[in-house]
Amino acid sequence: MLNYKGYTGHIEFDDEAGLFHGEVVDTKDVVTFQGKSVEEIVQAFKDSVDDYLDFCKERGEKPDKPFSGKFVLRMEPALHHAIHVKAIKAGKSLNKWVNDILETA
Repeated sequence: MLNYKGYTGHIEFDDEAGLFHGEVVDTKDVVTFQGKSVEEIVQAFKDSVDDYLDFCKERGEKPDKPFSGKFVLRMEPALHHAIHVKAIKAGKSLNKWVNDILETA
């Protein structure tokens, strides 16, 4: 995985074509890149992120932010109650308790 300006690039190697290809995974828009060497694919990734940001700016659109920090999760009411009780017993808010659990997963 590559990281640049808060965006993540996922890379695969196509042995038949003899090149790397990748996609920026943090946007709803399709942003791809390719290269024949590690150096080329890293530069192509950075160029694609920069091009994406420039394109959004030219159109007056906000680029997709990689993550907002909000995560909506639906569950059965009984499970919601159970984890609420566990959070209270741990002396934490529900958000803090879930964050702590997810960090250790």
